[in-house]
Amino acid sequence: MDDASVLGPRELRAWIGFLAAAHLLDHEIERQLKADGGLSHPEFEVLVRLAQAEGRRLRMSDLAREVMVSKSRLTYQVTRLEREGLVQRADCDSDRRSVWAELTDKGADVLARVRPGHRRVVRESLIDVLTPEELDLLGGALNRVADRLRDG
Repeated sequence: MDDASVLGPRELRAWIGFLAAAHLLDHEIERQLKADGGLSHPEFEVLVRLAQAEGRRLRMSDLAREVMVSKSRLTYQVTRLEREGLVQRADCDSDRRSVWAELTDKGADVLARVRPGHRRVVRESLIDVLTPEELDLLGGALNRVADRLRDG
């Protein structure tokens, strides 16, 4: 192993802190979403993206890209949401190969029920813990990392 691959104390502290915070925050969000609406965090993200989309619908391929999961993983999530009546699929008239995922009224109701708790958990667990300056630094740093990973 060469020296470039070894993390120094500062790097290790940042990496371990990031992993711990991401894991613990995701656990808190997952717990709240299950309690308030029976949703997993990825299912919540699907509902949010559909609610934000024009006409409350997206092509499955676009939705997979937006929630950053494989098409097969998204199919699993949408199937579960569809069984619960929160999402429905519809054929795309302009492209016979595409399928729409559409947010139902019941899905919008569940989303409205879980959103206040989700916002509370994010605020209490992350936003309120940091100063405005730290939030700016964190947002900038994490977006830079995400951009690099997206770009390959």
